[in-house]
Amino acid sequence: MNKPVMPGSSSLSLKLPKADRTLEDYRLTASRVFPGRLEGSLNRVAFSAVHVVADPLADIDPWLGAAVDWDRTIAFREHVWDLGLGVAEAMDTAQRGMGLDWPTSLELIRRSVRAASARGKALVFSGAGTDHLAVDEAKTLDDVIRAYEEQIAAIESAGGRIILMASRALAKLARSAEDYAKVYDRVLSQVAEPVIIHWLGDMFDPALAGYWGTANLDMAMDTAVAIINNNAAKVDGVKISLLDKQREIDMRRRLDRRVRMYTGDDFNYAELIAGDEQGFSHALLGIFDAIAPAASYALSRLAAGDQGGFHDVLGPTLPLSRHIFKAPTRFYKTGVVFMAYLNGHQDHFTMVGGQESARSTVHLAELFCLADKAGLLANPEMATQRMKSVLALRGIEA
Repeated sequence: MNKPVMPGSSSLSLKLPKADRTLEDYRLTASRVFPGRLEGSLNRVAFSAVHVVADPLADIDPWLGAAVDWDRTIAFREHVWDLGLGVAEAMDTAQRGMGLDWPTSLELIRRSVRAASARGKALVFSGAGTDHLAVDEAKTLDDVIRAYEEQIAAIESAGGRIILMASRALAKLARSAEDYAKVYDRVLSQVAEPVIIHWLGDMFDPALAGYWGTANLDMAMDTAVAIINNNAAKVDGVKISLLDKQREIDMRRRLDRRVRMYTGDDFNYAELIAGDEQGFSHALLGIFDAIAPAASYALSRLAAGDQGGFHDVLGPTLPLSRHIFKAPTRFYKTGVVFMAYLNGHQDHFTMVGGQESARSTVHLAELFCLADKAGLLANPEMATQRMKSVLALRGIEA
C-alpha cells in the first residue's frame, strides 16, 4: 500500500495575524504528500465542484465582467481527473451566477466537455439553470421551464451531462409544491440522460430561501423526495447542500433505490461518505477542489476496505473545510481559490468578481495553518512565500 510521504519537520516559519490584532509566530508542521490516484476503482462516485481561474491581465472592471484564464482553468480540471475524481462544471464553486454569467459558463462547459472527451472516460457533469433569465423578468412558470430547456439543450448539444441547478426565478414565482412539480416534471421528461438534481440551501445563495415552496425544511424535503422518486428513471442522483447531516441521511433513506445521494455537506462529508448499515452518500463537493489529493487517496483507502485509513486522511481536512465554509458561507470560493494559489495551480490570487477581497486577512491566515496541519500544502516553501506575499499586499510584514 502506498502511504502518504511524511517529510521531516519543517523549519519554515512566518508571522501570522490573529483576531486580537496581534502577530503570532507560526512554524509549519511536517506535511504529508499524498500519492496520485492508486490502482483500482473507487466504490463511491466523487465529483469536485471546481473553480475558474481569472485572467489577472484582462482590462475589465471585475465587479461588472468576468475574464477567464482558459488554459489554467482547464489545467485544473486535468489535475482533478488525474486524481480519479469527476468534475462538476459551472456550479456555484465556479461563481456561477455570482460573477460568471451564462454565456461564459456555456463556453466553460464546452471546453471542459471537450477536454474530458479527449481523455476517454473522464467524468464531467455540468450545471443547467435559469440564470440567463433575470429574476425580475420571469413572469410565469412557463418562463422558467423555457429557460431550463434552453440551457439543457445547449449543454446536451455540446455532449454534456446535466446537473439541474436550483432556480432563483422559480424560487421567486412558485407558490406551492405543485408549482415545483410542474416545472421539474416537465423539464425532466425531456432530458436525454439521467440528471443530478441540486438542492442548494440559502446559506449558499440567499435568493433560494423557501425552495420547494416552503421555509419548513421537513415539508420541503417531502416535496423534493416526491418529485425525485416520481421521476426516478430520469434522475441519476440528488446533491443536497444544507450543511445538515441528519437531513441528508433522512433523505437518502427515502430515495428510490435507483437514485444516488451525493453529499454536498462540506461540514460532515467524511462520515456521510463512509455511511452506515443503511447506506452511504456519494460526493459532489466544493471542498474537493481544495483537498483533491487527500480526497482521492482517502477514497482509494475506503474502496480497499480500510475505513481507518479513510478517516485518518479525511479527518484532518474537516477543520479546514469548516473554516472555508464558515458564514457567510457564500464566500467560501475565496478560500478555495486561495488554496489553489498556495499550491501552485495558479500564479496569482485574483478572482472573478474581485472576490479575493471577500475574506479577511485573519481568515486567510487561519486557512493557511489548517491546510498545513491537514498536510495539504504540497510545496510548503512555495506556500509560505505566497502567504507572505499576500500578507505584504495587505500591509502586514511577515
